Amino acid sequence: MKNFAKLNDGNEIIDVACVQDEIAPTEEEGIDFLKNTTGHSNWKQSYIDGTRKNQAGVGMTYDSSKDAFIPRQIFSSWTLNNDTCQWEAPKAQPDDGKSYDWDEDTKTWTELYKK
Repeated sequence: MKNFAKLNDGNEIIDVACVQDEIAPTEEEGIDFLKNTTGHSNWKQSYIDGTRKNQAGVGMTYDSSKDAFIPRQIFSSWTLNNDTCQWEAPKAQPDDGKSYDWDEDTKTWTELYKK
């Protein structure tokens, strides 16, 4: 099975469809199949192997200049890593085995489940 992202005019992913390998041996053939069966013309294949950086999901955006699927920016202080196309906090999360959550107001990691 191959996965394809259905994109709106702003390249936001609005759906993901699966197509059997026999129907879509190539990305082009998969897109043609989806165009013919759905009437929608804007599709991109999503790969599990890291091609296009991330697997496509509803709400993500396809960036044609990076040829990558990019998740939504959850926090305004985070910046996009152009190599991974993932959003990163301005400070690295502590690596001490504890669970943390990002606090956008203080721009710090807050420990969860304090004793």
